[in-house]
Amino acid sequence: MIFSPTLDPWRTLAAMVLEASVGYPERLHKFIPHPVTWAGRGISFLEQSWNRPEWPAVVRRGLGVVTLLLIAGAAALAGWLLDSYLLRNVWLALITLLLATTGLAQRSLFTHVAAVSAALERNDLDGARFTVSMIVGRDTAALNESGVAAAALESLAESFCDGVIAPAFWLLAFGLAGLFGYKAVNTADSLIGHREPRWRAFGWASARTDDLLNLVPARLAGALLALAAGGGWREMKRDAMKHASPNAGWPEAAMAGGLNIRLGGPVAYDGLPHPRPWFGDGATPDAAALRRGLTVYKRACVLFWMLLAAWGLLWRH
Repeated sequence: MIFSPTLDPWRTLAAMVLEASVGYPERLHKFIPHPVTWAGRGISFLEQSWNRPEWPAVVRRGLGVVTLLLIAGAAALAGWLLDSYLLRNVWLALITLLLATTGLAQRSLFTHVAAVSAALERNDLDGARFTVSMIVGRDTAALNESGVAAAALESLAESFCDGVIAPAFWLLAFGLAGLFGYKAVNTADSLIGHREPRWRAFGWASARTDDLLNLVPARLAGALLALAAGGGWREMKRDAMKHASPNAGWPEAAMAGGLNIRLGGPVAYDGLPHPRPWFGDGATPDAAALRRGLTVYKRACVLFWMLLAAWGLLWRH
C-alpha cells in the first residue's frame, strides 16, 4: 500500500496541488457531472418526496435526519470502498488523487472570484454584478463597486473554509470516506439547511452537522488568512462570533482585518433587507481590496500546503 487512507499529509498535499493545477475540467463536466451534483440530486429528490408541509415538524425533522444519513452515509461508504480497493498498488493509488480533487475547490473558487475582480478592474459594474450573483445568494442588481467587492471577498473567505480547508481536513482525517462524507453534508446544508419555514425542520440535521464538521476547519482557515495577510488576528478574535454562523465569521473577520477593510453589514435577499454585523474597522472594500484579497487567498493556500509538507516530514520519521 503506497498511501495510508488516513492521516497521510502527502496524499492530501498531492491532491491539493493537483486540483490547484487542473481543477475539474469543464469539458469533463459535460460528460461526467461533478460528483457534488449527484449528491445534490439525491437530496433534492428526498426533500421533494418527504418534506411535506402538511406533516408535523417533528416528522419532517426525523425524515431530514434520515435523508442526511442516507446521502452522507452512501458518500462515505463509496469513499471507503474506493480507498480499500485503490490503495493496493501505486498505479491504482494515483486514481485516488484524481478522485480527491473532486472534493476540493481551490482553483474554481479563485477563478470565480477573479472573474468578479476583472470586471471591476475594467469598470464593468453590470458585468461584476452578474458575475458575483453566481457565487452569492444576496440581491446584487443594485450593488455598487463596494457592495460587489464585499460580496466577493466574503464568499472568498467563507468558501476558503468549506471549499478548501474543511474538505482537505476531512480527507486527511478519514481519507476519501471523510472527504466524500463532508461534501455530502456541506451540499445538504447548502440545499436544505435554511431557516425559512419550508426547510427549518427538514434541514435541521444538515445545518447542525455542517456546523459541527466546520468547527476546527473554520478556525484554521481564519488563522491561515490572518497569517497570509500579516494581520487580522485582533479583528478575528473580536468579531468572529458576531456572525449568525458559528464558523463563517472566523475567516470573514480575518479577511476584513487582514485587508484593513469592513465586511458584513446590511444586505437584501429577495428584496427584503437583512441586517448583519460589521467585521473589521477599515473602509468598505473596492476593486483594489478585492485584488489584494485574492493574493491573500493564494498565500493562505500555499501556507496550508507548507503545513502539510512540514507534517509529512515529521510523519515520515
